[in-house]
Amino acid sequence: MTKTDAQLWAVDGGIDCVVADGVATVTLNRPPGNGWTPALGEEFFAALDRLAVDPQVRVLVVTGAGPDFCVGADGGSLDNVADNGSYTIKKTRPVYWKAMTIGKPVIAAVNGACFGVGMQLALLCDIRFAATSTKFATAFVRRGLVAELGMTWVLPRLVGVGIANDLLLSGRLVRSAEAAELGLVNRVVADADLLSAATAYATDLAAKCSPAAMAMVKQQTYTDLSSTLPGSVARSDAYMQAALASADFAEGVRSWREKRPPEFPGLDPALSVFDLPGDS
Repeated sequence: MTKTDAQLWAVDGGIDCVVADGVATVTLNRPPGNGWTPALGEEFFAALDRLAVDPQVRVLVVTGAGPDFCVGADGGSLDNVADNGSYTIKKTRPVYWKAMTIGKPVIAAVNGACFGVGMQLALLCDIRFAATSTKFATAFVRRGLVAELGMTWVLPRLVGVGIANDLLLSGRLVRSAEAAELGLVNRVVADADLLSAATAYATDLAAKCSPAAMAMVKQQTYTDLSSTLPGSVARSDAYMQAALASADFAEGVRSWREKRPPEFPGLDPALSVFDLPGDS
């Protein structure tokens, strides 16, 4: 019997959030493997929305509960979709690149398996830490699927067209050492040290870097991926003019001269979210 789209997907699991020292740790918690479902996605992106405007949060760390980050879409639900013979992708689903559009750094602490949509979630974070045992795979073609959720936009920008084609057309497994060589991840650490290393990095950003400056630099980076060089320079001139007149600049210089930690205010809510070029 044909099922409705809502009946095809599992709905259990959730998102855990803990805030300490300006860092929010966001954990995918749907064991085993943190298999992705639309319901889990709704909760994850709602958490990002809340944390984007939370004055206590300056940096986010995203990780997976248990041994894996995210094994991709929930396997049982994929069986249901395959048996059903059809599935309609909702136009009203959350913006999957949301991590790129909030004005706070988002750091992925990628543990264990990171496949399919899980890999795309990690790639859409600003910085990636991986454990020694972490393994990546786009996986789509091995399930008869195409690249989804903008993977063909983000992956070539991270690793180049040739490597992106290799990973997308083969769906092969990439272990953390190779992932670092290819540019998929910024740093590889021992399994036991993964979350503490990512959190220490995030805590350093929260303590030493201007939230307003980080928000604007992040907006510059993602806007300029679809911009001309003259356009980038023109925007940076305008942003720099404003930054030079800001209280954060004065505090940054003063704290440097006085050899003390800076005391930057929290992020202005007006900078908590920004649009990417072409956003509707």
